[in-house]
Amino acid sequence: MTPSDLEFDRQHIWHPYTSLISPLPCIGVVSAQGVKLTLDDGRQLIDGMSSWWSTIHGYNHPRLNQAAKDQIDQMSHVMFGGITHPSAVALCRKLVAMTAEPLDRVFLSDSGSVAVEVALKMAIQYWVAKGQPQKTQMLTIENGYHGDTFAAMSVCDPVNGMHELFNGVLQQQLFANAPQIAFDQPWNESDISSLEQLFEANHQHAAAMILEPIVQGAGGMRMYHPQYLKAVRELCDQYDVLLICDEIATGFGRTGKLFAYEHSNIVPDILCLGKALTGGYMSLAATMTSQAIGEMVCKTAAGVFMHGPTFMANPLACAVASESLAILEQGDWQQQVSNIEAQLQRSLSVFEQLKSVSHVRVLGAIGVIELHQAVDMESITAAFVKQGIWVRPFGKLVYIMPQYIINEQELTTLTDAIYTVVSAL
Repeated sequence: MTPSDLEFDRQHIWHPYTSLISPLPCIGVVSAQGVKLTLDDGRQLIDGMSSWWSTIHGYNHPRLNQAAKDQIDQMSHVMFGGITHPSAVALCRKLVAMTAEPLDRVFLSDSGSVAVEVALKMAIQYWVAKGQPQKTQMLTIENGYHGDTFAAMSVCDPVNGMHELFNGVLQQQLFANAPQIAFDQPWNESDISSLEQLFEANHQHAAAMILEPIVQGAGGMRMYHPQYLKAVRELCDQYDVLLICDEIATGFGRTGKLFAYEHSNIVPDILCLGKALTGGYMSLAATMTSQAIGEMVCKTAAGVFMHGPTFMANPLACAVASESLAILEQGDWQQQVSNIEAQLQRSLSVFEQLKSVSHVRVLGAIGVIELHQAVDMESITAAFVKQGIWVRPFGKLVYIMPQYIINEQELTTLTDAIYTVVSAL
């Protein structure tokens, strides 16, 4: 990229969560391979973010490249209304096979936020069909994050969910205290008391409970006890409320289980998937449910589920996603994630000695360094780039979610560079 390209970008292109008044500088990336990004000046950065947690197999993967090339010679897109195609069928076969019964109905959409919108609409339409149209509110927990569209925003944390500007126009949902007992701490039933009270008082008007299983992502990178999720399932059953698990960030092995709900041996009524679904190649998401719930959704006066994105089941995205899932099926992701977890536990433990660090936590291929104070995004990002890595913190959190293919030396370089920067804070 030329200097004029970067200047045009600064003047005209709006990047995520940035100000047009004082835009943050962007680095120019011209190619990517494996776990490395190549900049326009020839430098290479080890990517600790997996491009917002999606490129689990690394960049420029030959099998994913070939899947895209093969599909584009057949067709790049076709409408999904009244039409089906082999890549969509192949992908949905894999999704049904790898998720728990009775999740056997798949609705494909464009992005994670839309997958959440679809799930919330399914839940509301389900209760309309059952003759209980008053059940329209969602139960959830604080510190959650579910996306940037309006219904998704309404179930994000009302204070820290990045959407407080819109509280006056969002549907008012019902929030319990966030779980406080960490993944590896002894369980105490008191952690569920706030949610129990919320269910007891509001179940008559609650369509569903939605939460991120085991790991709360952009709302704070918090890792909670598996027994909490198990208790949520029991409350949903007791009070006749649907359970939606948002696995857009945690799905496909990131926590050490193929899906995070497996840590608790439960199955949601509705499951949202995205991010790593295509190995980070292009946008695609899925919302899954059971035949029984899906049939009930369609028993309203409309007779159909009222949603249908133009690019639903895009053949290119489906073909790449199907190959990405095949790599998971045939590969060694469990050992890869286990190796990453063990190395992160060793290498991040030394951060606890730093005065600027409040807490360190690791689960699967997720490492989090929580600081006492929020970072200055521009200066800390520049410091990471100078050290040869790409890490994008937010608030008080410096975290990494590396690709599963990262090797020991690359991960050591990544964590050593983070230590150099954080220790200088």
